[in-house]
Amino acid sequence: MPSFSPVILRGFPCRVQKVESIVYSSREGRSLLADIYLPEEEQRPLPVIIWLHPGGWKLGNRQLGPDLARFFAEAGFAMVAVDYSLSGVAKFPTAVEDVKTAVRWVRSVAAERGFDPDRIGVWGASAGGHLAALAALSGEGAFEGTEYPGYASGVKAVAAGYPVVDMLQLDAHRDAMPPLDVDPSAFMLPAAADAESFESQFLGAPIQTVPELARAANPAEYVREGAPPFLLLHGTGDGAVPHMQSKLLFDALAAAGNNATLHLIDGLGHGFLNKNDWDQGMARDAKLYEARPGEPVRVVQGPPVTFGTIELFFKRHL
Repeated sequence: MPSFSPVILRGFPCRVQKVESIVYSSREGRSLLADIYLPEEEQRPLPVIIWLHPGGWKLGNRQLGPDLARFFAEAGFAMVAVDYSLSGVAKFPTAVEDVKTAVRWVRSVAAERGFDPDRIGVWGASAGGHLAALAALSGEGAFEGTEYPGYASGVKAVAAGYPVVDMLQLDAHRDAMPPLDVDPSAFMLPAAADAESFESQFLGAPIQTVPELARAANPAEYVREGAPPFLLLHGTGDGAVPHMQSKLLFDALAAAGNNATLHLIDGLGHGFLNKNDWDQGMARDAKLYEARPGEPVRVVQGPPVTFGTIELFFKRHL
């Protein structure tokens, strides 16, 4: 049952109210839950960022990730963390449908909760980054559920950390990685083609045996002109999901004339967005790729990447 007694989180520039365990979806006898973080002093209606957790589509829940009170409710965003169907319960495309259902639900309760239905973004890491990109790019009509009819599932901006983009190229990208002695957080996973891999379990079959299904789960397959602005963050020391995956998506977005930014962070491994302090201490170099409609792609040595990079992206686009 929802917890309607707000939890007040203190110690931040803006007081944040947290409302926990709200049922946003009920399908096939299963309930999916959301937590809402609301900045108390901010003027309504609020821009909304929906957080999609990591975990290989198999593990975790909405509570896995950074502190959403700090990132970025205290900065004036309504943060909504949602569960989605894990692969042990339902296979692709159910989780993508859940994400779009969550967006429609946010719009359906906008007046009640103080949300701005025209300023909704999605932010995800790893599997959550994949789902954020796929839900945003697949457009209205694809992977739609049946709940909250009459509400749109489109979003205004997408931030994705180290997402899987092309499952069929994932093993080749891992094989091309240098020895991973740069970042202690880097780790390796079973080959994507393995029947027990996260990717194969997500699709419900070894990925090489269902190439059309794997392509249907590839966000780059749906890239079109007029996609929402994208921010991609990836560490070059990531052996679980190599940075070439984010580069594939960036290249597709740029080729279609979209607004996209990719930060490749030197030596950083997988899972850094789970850590509230990953951007503290010694700054890491980052290569910055920027694509803007009608302009050539710009590639420069970029500034250090922090949580503030993500916050600024959403402030610009929501």
